[in-house]
Amino acid sequence: MTASGDEAIVAAEKRAESTRDRNLPLWDDLPIPNDTANLREGPNLNDACLALLPLVGVWRGQGEVDYPTIDGPRKFAQQLTISHDGRPFLIHESRAWLLDDEGNVIRPAARESGFWRPQADDTIELLLTHNTGIVELYYGKPRNQTSWELGTDAVIRTATAKDVTAAQRLYGLIEGSLGYVEERAMVGQEMQPHTSALLHRVVG
Repeated sequence: MTASGDEAIVAAEKRAESTRDRNLPLWDDLPIPNDTANLREGPNLNDACLALLPLVGVWRGQGEVDYPTIDGPRKFAQQLTISHDGRPFLIHESRAWLLDDEGNVIRPAARESGFWRPQADDTIELLLTHNTGIVELYYGKPRNQTSWELGTDAVIRTATAKDVTAAQRLYGLIEGSLGYVEERAMVGQEMQPHTSALLHRVVG
């Protein structure tokens, strides 16, 4: 192993000092395995999900949302939970809240939930449901061992939802943290940056 590889392992162990013993709240009366966001606990990660292994955990951090149709840019904070139950998919749950310029919470913001479904040909299906009445089906592939790029194949909206037509996302590990950027085409605007954030591991 190279010196840089040794340094990466040491850095990962250092980061895990405060997160390795944390996991999701557990239900001790379920007759099936609990979800786990800590690869050291619970069922083994399904082999089909190995290309997504670095995503498993609970991540928190801050980002920025901006678009021509909003009064922005605006700061937000976010918790992203990516967990599994031993089957060949990951569970995605995200909560965000708007912040003022001093970092104080203004109000709850976007929520989304869904599933990462890796396929045998390295294709990734990502299904997301948003509290705003939008359902999105993304397809993508790993760019390398620590980054993943996806784009929508279909967007379904309720009658009261915003007019979203397409979206793209890029996730990647940056020195142990999880960064992402999202672009959207919506309300008559062409595809362009919408949100970005840098999240730090708090579980796993």
